[in-house]
Amino acid sequence: MELSRYSRQMLFKPIGEDGQKKLLRKKAAIVGMGALGTVVANHLVRAGVGHVRIIDRDLVELSNLQRQSLFDEEDAAGNLPKVIAAERRLGKINSMVMIEPIIADLNLDNAEELLSGFDVIIDGTDNFPTRYLINDVSLKLGIPWVFGAAVSSRGMHAVFIPGKTPCYRCLFPEIQTGLGETCDTVGVLAPITDIIGSFEAVEALKILIDAEPNPHLEQFDIWYNSNLQMDVSAGRNPECPACVHHQFEFLDRSSDLQTSYAVLCGRDTIQINPRHTKEFHLSAIAKRLSESGKTIINPFLLRFSPNEHITMVFFKDGRVLIHGVSDITEAKSYYAKYMGG
Repeated sequence: MELSRYSRQMLFKPIGEDGQKKLLRKKAAIVGMGALGTVVANHLVRAGVGHVRIIDRDLVELSNLQRQSLFDEEDAAGNLPKVIAAERRLGKINSMVMIEPIIADLNLDNAEELLSGFDVIIDGTDNFPTRYLINDVSLKLGIPWVFGAAVSSRGMHAVFIPGKTPCYRCLFPEIQTGLGETCDTVGVLAPITDIIGSFEAVEALKILIDAEPNPHLEQFDIWYNSNLQMDVSAGRNPECPACVHHQFEFLDRSSDLQTSYAVLCGRDTIQINPRHTKEFHLSAIAKRLSESGKTIINPFLLRFSPNEHITMVFFKDGRVLIHGVSDITEAKSYYAKYMGG
């Protein structure tokens, strides 16, 4: 096995030749190939992680290029799936690494199968439900995972190791409903996604060579020059349903935390209906979405049109109709873009 390409990395004593040989044998799964995922994939492939699986449901769009570092205008013009465009670029960077693209929406039906057998899972997602799903899979299968999030000029990251650290649900027990900021509503600066993705990659490398990961939840704001480091090592919730009681509700189809998706026949409309009780504050959502498209509100519902083809109708009980789509995966993508979950 040719190691000279990693010579500068092996000169770093915490990795060395032994650590490099470990990396070549290890497997990493990256969920999401957007701004964070492309940064992580780039670092892990260049570092020589032997097998990198990349999972994403979306296509490359022109608006991605400001921050999603593996893609170019040709990828966007060709409507390439993100994982295919990423695989092509990464394969030219390091042909020694097995890069496995999976065009899929990670959900309760496929999550265990797609993530089983990997040494670490890295979060490159843009929504809360998928992170809770990753957390359940991590706990059930005993796989460490690295969390990262970035929006506007802010970002955060943390490491979760089953049996050793608190889990994601200990720190974030409740899913945000309706007011989560997203890149499509408040924007995002590319440097913060580079920074958070790079930190995620470092923590993944530590896990893969059996080094001690960062015990802190780290937060940064690169525009206002602030950072916060929180030691969360003692933050386990003694009543956590996930890591304490092993109730993997995001893998359980009957759970009240699941969201149902229904195709309305003949209408090119998907209905998204949370089973647990939600209450949308329509005026607050309208204010947040007003700069991203046209909004019309009355006492009963909010209509939001991000473009001429799509209309999203929000009801007070948390139900959402997405007009202009007939594919559930596409509907989930729109929901995540504008609602963060």
